[in-house]
Amino acid sequence: MAFARVFSAQPVYLDAVPIAVEADLSKGLHSFSIVGLADKAVDESRERVAAAVKNSGYTSPKHSQKRVLVSLAPSDVRKEGPRFDLAIALAYLAAAGDIEFDAEGVLFLGELSLQGDLRPVHGVLSLVRYAAAHGYHSVVVPSANAEEAALIEHIAVYGADTLRDVVNHFDTSGSRTRVPLTLQEHTSPLARTVADATDFGDIRGQETAKRGLEIAAAGRHNIVLYGPPGTGKTLLARALRGILPPLTYEEALETTAIHSVVGELKEALIVTPPFRSPHHSSSHVAIVGGGSIPRPGEATLAHRGVLFLDEFPEFERRVIDGLREPLEDRVISVSRARGSVSFPANFILVAAMNPNRERGENVISELDRERLKKKISGPIVDRIDMWIEVQHVDHEKLRTRDSSEHKESPTIRARVSNAREGQYKRFGDHTKTNADMNVTDIDELACLTEPAERMLMLSAQKLKLSPRSYHRTIKLARTIADLEASATIEPPHILEALTYRPKLFE
Repeated sequence: MAFARVFSAQPVYLDAVPIAVEADLSKGLHSFSIVGLADKAVDESRERVAAAVKNSGYTSPKHSQKRVLVSLAPSDVRKEGPRFDLAIALAYLAAAGDIEFDAEGVLFLGELSLQGDLRPVHGVLSLVRYAAAHGYHSVVVPSANAEEAALIEHIAVYGADTLRDVVNHFDTSGSRTRVPLTLQEHTSPLARTVADATDFGDIRGQETAKRGLEIAAAGRHNIVLYGPPGTGKTLLARALRGILPPLTYEEALETTAIHSVVGELKEALIVTPPFRSPHHSSSHVAIVGGGSIPRPGEATLAHRGVLFLDEFPEFERRVIDGLREPLEDRVISVSRARGSVSFPANFILVAAMNPNRERGENVISELDRERLKKKISGPIVDRIDMWIEVQHVDHEKLRTRDSSEHKESPTIRARVSNAREGQYKRFGDHTKTNADMNVTDIDELACLTEPAERMLMLSAQKLKLSPRSYHRTIKLARTIADLEASATIEPPHILEALTYRPKLFE
């Protein structure tokens, strides 16, 4: 046989496309070429595959005395990374007549070492999910990727350690005894609670900030913590993750696939909301995403979790303004000459900043206020629901731990989960929370009592609230009511929601 075809796949943003790996051996001046819009890593597969095939006991493509041509189709899709090594090696061995096997319905993924060992690759979860949805019955991956791949149901997953293991499983030529690969068991998410090093019960004082973070977690509201250095803003932000409900199975798969494609997956399945904390020197592309070949940024890596931006005004103005779209629409659109792509970015923004105030002062200077306005535009201010001052804690409180159970993270998380469940039932959507309400939702589902309505109207006139601020107040009040299991919004809920308006910019 001088021709063979096996199948692999290529991530395209957060999706995938199948790649047919075809090998053809013909007479002529010896060469070993790979065509099909391959990048440098794919082009270097020639050397890895040649050495791996030789060290696995077969004739190397470089010693075959034939013209070896490998095509990766479709040719108009850019091929990236070393994930095609295994498929290229198998296609060559089949075309050379060294092995025989039926490759129909099987997807092969994996990088080869020079010795023939299989190394893990990125993006396996999204590739296997695609394969399962498009008629493939089996997938072969490096053993290190097998647990991740087995998250997807209705497809057989085989983990292999070496090229020879794969050959021994599939070869039907009769030249060797077949040794089947072990079928990987389906990876089921364990019922785990959100574990975090920072418990709310360990944070001394800062009751207003802790209350604000509980509201933010319950309604997925964006929040800013501001105050002098050393008051615990970063500690509070990190504690937020511990009161968020665990991800649902579908959310966990979605989040895991994103981290797998980017190459930041550290466990088989991410069941806790991610927490991303990029440095303020990070570029626009690093935070928002993009590049010549668009890739997700920190905002997408924080999907279903928390994006913490410390020293918020120190980020580039372009970076801060780039958050307008995800804060409003929960997605990020990246347009390039080759086309456009949308990355999911449904996160809770927690920003922290020091408005350069001296300890004990109640207001910031006009100079500092103008500096903040230049860095943080009005549209961004309007898209952040809560602005909370974090003040110094009395030294007496620093040595006293409040052991009240209702102030510890597991108890707060239970209250947050109950509030979320109420919102899911109200909206009939397991992904929608109060922060996502539009004007129609507010009119039909907010449920203000008449006294609350009058108080809101009076406050809006007195404080000169913009339409966006007016609706934001209702959303916050709805979340506060949900935490109290109240079916209607009462005047106290409106009053508390008004305390979180952005006083820094008034």
